[in-house]
Amino acid sequence: MNTLITDAIGMTGTLLVVAAYYLLQLEKLQPRGLTYNLMNLIGAILLLISLSYTFNLASVVIEIFWIGAALIGLWKLYRSRYS
Repeated sequence: MNTLITDAIGMTGTLLVVAAYYLLQLEKLQPRGLTYNLMNLIGAILLLISLSYTFNLASVVIEIFWIGAALIGLWKLYRSRYS
């Protein structure tokens, strides 16, 4: 895959994760909300895709944990809404 495309995928992921954090700090998003967790999940997945072309072990590990944290948040949200 073209480096420009993988960089664009990675930058999109970075923008999503950073935007989620900033919006959380500005109290525009709720930490247990769907939007915050989806932004983190999608951002981390996009970063992981980018890292599969330009490998960096430390970054891969943190993105896997970031995905896990987002999935836990989404699971808790699902359980609270449908229990």
